[in-house]
Amino acid sequence: MDVTPEFVSEGLSRARYVTNQRVETAVFLALALDKPLLIEGPAGVGKTEVAKVLAELLDAELIRLQCYEGLDQAHALYEWNYQKQLLRIQTDQRQGLNWDEVRQHIFSADYLLERPLLKAITTPHRAVLLIDEVDKADEEFEAFLLELLSDFQVTVPELGTIRATKAPAAVLTSNRARELSEALRRRCLYLFIDFPGVEQERRIIELKVPGMEARLAAEVARFVNALRKLELRKPPSIAEALDWARALLRLRLKELEAQSIRSTLGLLLKHEEDRARAEARVGALLGRS
Repeated sequence: MDVTPEFVSEGLSRARYVTNQRVETAVFLALALDKPLLIEGPAGVGKTEVAKVLAELLDAELIRLQCYEGLDQAHALYEWNYQKQLLRIQTDQRQGLNWDEVRQHIFSADYLLERPLLKAITTPHRAVLLIDEVDKADEEFEAFLLELLSDFQVTVPELGTIRATKAPAAVLTSNRARELSEALRRRCLYLFIDFPGVEQERRIIELKVPGMEARLAAEVARFVNALRKLELRKPPSIAEALDWARALLRLRLKELEAQSIRSTLGLLLKHEEDRARAEARVGALLGRS
């Protein structure tokens, strides 16, 4: 597949991913240079969506590893199918096979349960590997990723080194809950995505919420943008802004007004202290006294 900047730009547009040239260039270079793409930014700005759109762009399978504290290699890479191994051991023992013969049977690919990382490098076609919220994983797991991201190969002690049939397009996301290592950063092309500006968010709303009038879409974008400037525990994500826009459409509103905003803030803000702070500022956020 001939990957060009135009191919990426047109593909993102077809997937209805509203972005800018900086993001388009980063996606193109990650593909052209076969480099993992590390995307950092606040929660809810569309980092994960980049991987989903990339899979659509390449017509490839999206393989997702959701990171969390305590994630280990067994859950990310592979596990042995112990029940199947036990059945084979019992069968081989009844046939009088010795341990060396039994071992050759049970430690083979037939008894391996592939987890996301192993699946991404053994799939016969190029996949998109999403390592989501890598900052939630422990530093030890992050160090384990280095071999995979450097050479797209992993080592299974019983089988040896397994190299990628076709190197996946890798996307890592981070909400910056902790600082990632320089070793991991060196292996990646870096992209920071922040919340969109008013104009970009208006375009997103008009694209994702068909039927909303342009005037109301612009008002929603301005209000959400102003809301994010407050000192909130959790600013509203793009997805939450879209949910709110859809709710306003169902309420058949033609313009924003304070009472409707106050009664629907639960779609935007998911912490009571945030809701109370915003409710007290609704008039100012609307730009009205």
